[in-house]
Amino acid sequence: MIEVQHLTKFFGEKLAVDDISFAVDRGEVLGFLGPNAAGKSTTMRMITGFLPPTSGTAAIGGSDIIKNSLQARKKIGYLPENAPAYPDMTVMGFLDFIAGIRGYSGASKKTRMEETIERCFLKEVRYQPISTLSKGFKQRVCFAQSIIHDPEYLIMDEPTDGLDPNQKHEVRIMIGEMALDKTIILSTHILEEVEALCSRAIIIARGRIVADDTPSGLKAESSLHGAVRFTVRKANGNDPLVHLGDIPGIERVDVVSENKSHITFRAFPKNPADPPANEIMDRLVQNDFTIHGFEVESGRLDEVFRLVTSSHAAEVKK
Repeated sequence: MIEVQHLTKFFGEKLAVDDISFAVDRGEVLGFLGPNAAGKSTTMRMITGFLPPTSGTAAIGGSDIIKNSLQARKKIGYLPENAPAYPDMTVMGFLDFIAGIRGYSGASKKTRMEETIERCFLKEVRYQPISTLSKGFKQRVCFAQSIIHDPEYLIMDEPTDGLDPNQKHEVRIMIGEMALDKTIILSTHILEEVEALCSRAIIIARGRIVADDTPSGLKAESSLHGAVRFTVRKANGNDPLVHLGDIPGIERVDVVSENKSHITFRAFPKNPADPPANEIMDRLVQNDFTIHGFEVESGRLDEVFRLVTSSHAAEVKK
């Protein structure tokens, strides 16, 4: 596993990371979230040995990143922020260089390069200088260097930055496949990426951890968790709220949207763990409403993110 123990980082008098500790197990994809300047990239750089901590340490598969730095870094695949690479090298030349640094030579090096180029969809640009590539292809090249040695531990800082929707989908598939036998930390500000890929999420604000849970567990903290959202066709003189008012599990019902023919409501439950969805559906059917949409909402991760990263929430956690 990856074990982070009391990592702290000062830049002069500015505290960037404040006593962060957590562990990530094999097979787990940890989403590392936070607003700008929260300390995400600084934490990633300390875990990978790129930046020395002011205090604290991290262990990669039992190897301390400070005491056994080389041994720890051998186990890591690292995709830094902004996908740095040597612009005057071709894609093949760069990956050949990286494979050599990682200890490959001869036929095994060629095999690893070919497999990685295929996996990262780089065949069409393999002989181009990196300086001539689009941002998306540069991102793929840097992703390729991070996995060319098939690392046990993969640490990625904004891995889909600059990619179009199709490329993002491809990268997410690759990460999902690798997650089966690797330990992965994924720093991102894209909340849909966390929901799509991560088995767990840590949110930091002002350099401190303010939330640590599964994506579904975090969404359960949303005010919309357990709310019943439904859309019905308007019926002259027949207001659906009249028929829902005496359902004991409903706290209140709000109008979400309305047009000439349809109206959408959201019913908030008194107990989000036990929303009165069946009762609402039964009442609508019994009173001849035409239902065009019906769902029990799981909650909104963006709402929870804003809540826990607010100045007040960050201060409370201290």
